[in-house]
Amino acid sequence: MPVRHFLSLTDFTREELLALIRRAAELKAMQHRGELHEPLRNRVLGMIFEKSSTRTRVSFEAGMAQLGGHAIFLSPRDSQLGRGEPIEDTSRVLSGMVDAVMIRTFGHETLERFAAVARVPVINGLSDLFHPCQLLADMQTWFEHRGDIAGRTVAWVGDGNNMCNSYIRAARCFDFQLRIACPGGYEPPAELLAEGGERVSLHQDPREAVTGTDLVVTDVWASMGQEEEQAKRVQAFADYCVDETLMRLAAEDALFMHCLPAHRGEEVSAGVIDGPQSVVWDEAENRLHAQKALLEMLVAPAQSV
Repeated sequence: MPVRHFLSLTDFTREELLALIRRAAELKAMQHRGELHEPLRNRVLGMIFEKSSTRTRVSFEAGMAQLGGHAIFLSPRDSQLGRGEPIEDTSRVLSGMVDAVMIRTFGHETLERFAAVARVPVINGLSDLFHPCQLLADMQTWFEHRGDIAGRTVAWVGDGNNMCNSYIRAARCFDFQLRIACPGGYEPPAELLAEGGERVSLHQDPREAVTGTDLVVTDVWASMGQEEEQAKRVQAFADYCVDETLMRLAAEDALFMHCLPAHRGEEVSAGVIDGPQSVVWDEAENRLHAQKALLEMLVAPAQSV
């Protein structure tokens, strides 16, 4: 059987993604009940971090431990990658030593090159193009609070970044409408917008995008690696803060999500992220459960969802 990777949501079918979310909810309930569940005993996950992280590292490391396995942290500074070893060589070596590899990197091409020669599953822990693990957690959180998202409307407010790109693919996979509000020059790639088809629309006015929507999502204005653009971006995104005034335009029972870390007073007001419509803490916890379901599916096929 050919090895399966998870580099983007579209690597799985809609049915598989829905099954993953159901399984993540089961694993969450089991964890909260204190039930021991160790299908990955003696299995090892290699974790390559070119970007620093809190949620990604802790959730994958804790997830492997809870599933009975072990995770190894690798950074360019602490491995031969930092001395220029080709990524393909690292992939071939790790394929003979671990059962899966998670990579958090800058260039999506790095993931694709690694996966092209890997003999074990490769998981995208974040790239500059997609952040599919965060979308699994976001969708799990929506399903927990509101049920199926099919037919609903989501507003993305802010940068057309890797999270926005992932929401475009999520709109396809989970069958919802996506309105993207971002300033000119910060739109997501045209090919991804085209891929979204009629499910995705682009707006410059965040009020137009948010009005009547069921879920409002945003992210920082300057992602990791864009620190030098911070001042320029603060100016460009000044009208794109998700505050109480903007949230009042959404549906009365609309939810708010943010993948964190958040900058209160920039992309979101404290009143929204700490308010009653915010589900960001559930969203953060669900990284653990959604990724456990993913690891179970990829690393222990006999126990697959």
